[in-house]
Amino acid sequence: MYCPHCGTQNDDNNYKCTKCGNVIQRGVVQPVQVADLGDSAAMRMVLPVGRSGLAIAAGYAGLFAFLIVPAPIALVLGFLAIRDLRNNPKKHGMGRAVFGLTVGLAGTALLVYTAIDFI
Repeated sequence: MYCPHCGTQNDDNNYKCTKCGNVIQRGVVQPVQVADLGDSAAMRMVLPVGRSGLAIAAGYAGLFAFLIVPAPIALVLGFLAIRDLRNNPKKHGMGRAVFGLTVGLAGTALLVYTAIDFI
């Protein structure tokens, strides 16, 4: 494509002339590249983007597992979250899933121990 102002040959994809800088093509909208929020580690720390919902649930259930009663729920959610994360490698949240599994396992063991000791 030739510039209508100075006559310089330009690439067909150019929006402006490489020599004079005048607009060659009007109305051409260049696509804007938007970064995926899940790609940023800092953004994943602030917002739950790109995380498995089961991993988030397992993390919170793991926190409540310190109360012993919901520990089996944290155990199950942690197991399901790890399975979900292995099936979907683009998702994040393995730390929360492992936390939920670990604390859920410890809380369930303590719950079983106290139940057996109570009987």
